[in-house]
Amino acid sequence: MSRLVVISNRVAVPKARGVAGAQGGLAGALNAALKDRGGLWFGWSGQESEDRTGNMNLQRNDGVTTATIDLSHRDIDEYYNGYANSTLWPLFHYRIDLTEYENETGRGYERVNERFAESVMPLIEEDDVVWVHDYHLIPLGERLRARGAKNRIGFFLHIPWPPTRLLTSLPFHERLVKTMLDYDLIGFQTQEWLSSFVHYCENELGASVDHETGRIDHEGRTVLARAYPIGIDWEHFQGLGAGEEAKAAEERLLASTRNRTGMIGVDRLDYSKGLPERIDGIGRFYDQHPERTRDLIFIQIAPPSREDVESYQHIREVLEQKTGQINGARSEVDIVPIRYVNRGYSHAELFGFFRAAKIGLVTPLRDGMNLVAKEYVAAQDPEDPGVLILSEFAGAAHQLGANGEGALLVNPHSPDLLARAIAQALDMPLAERKSRYEAMIGTVRDDNVRWWTTEFCTDLAEG
Repeated sequence: MSRLVVISNRVAVPKARGVAGAQGGLAGALNAALKDRGGLWFGWSGQESEDRTGNMNLQRNDGVTTATIDLSHRDIDEYYNGYANSTLWPLFHYRIDLTEYENETGRGYERVNERFAESVMPLIEEDDVVWVHDYHLIPLGERLRARGAKNRIGFFLHIPWPPTRLLTSLPFHERLVKTMLDYDLIGFQTQEWLSSFVHYCENELGASVDHETGRIDHEGRTVLARAYPIGIDWEHFQGLGAGEEAKAAEERLLASTRNRTGMIGVDRLDYSKGLPERIDGIGRFYDQHPERTRDLIFIQIAPPSREDVESYQHIREVLEQKTGQINGARSEVDIVPIRYVNRGYSHAELFGFFRAAKIGLVTPLRDGMNLVAKEYVAAQDPEDPGVLILSEFAGAAHQLGANGEGALLVNPHSPDLLARAIAQALDMPLAERKSRYEAMIGTVRDDNVRWWTTEFCTDLAEG
């Protein structure tokens, strides 16, 4: 079996022997695949250095080698905070109004991708299979080819791929996409994002596409493009749910709601998650049903992210303002309708919170997949499950809300539609809740992150 080399912006570096095997989610799945193959995981350490030292930190735990490099302040500012998160991230989430186009950050993005290639290339062996992850490293495959890599190299995009007319607003968009055709396999979360990519290749590059196989031919290169919907680490998450930490969290939330229905949202503090729009919908619900202030309490957990980017500072201010206005208008001495928590919790605690909450509110404006939706379903009691309200613009909607079954799909831009879905969920009888739960739980359990890892790696190795 060929060795697997994973390259991503950040690396899950084990702190001690055995930690890698205990991780859940994507990090756990990748570590398991790397351990099976005796692999290597390369990326940024997350640390800032004064200048480019060229030093690399190598660690080995349970058969997995991690290799990390530091970045300079300029690299972080231009590559990470700049082009990756102020240009590609908003554009790929359809927020052209927030997209910044700066030549300097674009050059920084290319410079850091070149540095990644320069640093990792000596570590790649002839028979290795290489798997590159996400929007930070789109051109990395082309940089590796330029340095002589003949390996099978795959790329997976964890976020949406925008429609062609949006993508063409990006200066030098053609150059960026052409670098992707140096991969052997490109993976997307959903058929929708895959179709958008194929449309661009056909209409902007003039590529030849076999829609049945996903084969794209352009200027002598052939690449496969397919959809691989990512899942949760089912076994790891269920194991956490059986532990004392999860049970204590469930009891804590149930006790604090005092016989009111708990509704929960868990999201990074990011404008793509639709948090202000969500609060507007909840406010509309309370406006339409003021008597139900004693029936429903909403808990929004929103740990901060990318605090150095101005748009993220703004969304925190807006969210605090909207939450404060609703609580100011609807609170009583013993009731606060919305609890806004600007911090994170462990995965085990989140399992307990999800199980205690009878409504899960997952309403991003645009999301590649959204694993919170799947985790909420996985945490439910089969005999008394909660209701998932899910944005129709999340990748997970394709799996969890098909044919009107499963999740209640909602347009997150409409406060009235969101308020209506909350009322429907609040009054839903047990038989319907169980029916909707049963329509979702199979795909959450079976199409898990380990299945996803195996599917992609098999296709990449076989071609």
